[in-house]
Amino acid sequence: MNCEKQNLPRLNLLVLRARDADALATFYSALGLRFVRHRHGTGPEHHAAEGPGSVFEIYPANADGATQAVRIGFAVEDVRVAVERAQAAGGTIVSPPVDSPWVLRAVVSDLEGHRMELTQVHGPTP
Repeated sequence: MNCEKQNLPRLNLLVLRARDADALATFYSALGLRFVRHRHGTGPEHHAAEGPGSVFEIYPANADGATQAVRIGFAVEDVRVAVERAQAAGGTIVSPPVDSPWVLRAVVSDLEGHRMELTQVHGPTP
């Protein structure tokens, strides 16, 4: 579904707060994200990965703590490889790869407990 054609909002920023921001950036780097260190003005140093039209940032936890109950989704070339890399980087498999006519899908929990959905599209979506 193309959000621009339907005039819908398009997600362009995701920010996680982590007890160990460096370790979480290393975890997501195992999936191919490339992080650089950023600082906006006098704000805290954090990790940022830019993709086509989006930014994924990992900040150190603040007084409110780490983010909770966040589910992240990534479309990947090969779900099985992505799951193996995530598990090797310390992730926990919540739901192993399951095939449907349109998508291969798995869910992995990252080092901070955020659930990450990985999908690999087989063909045109309905």
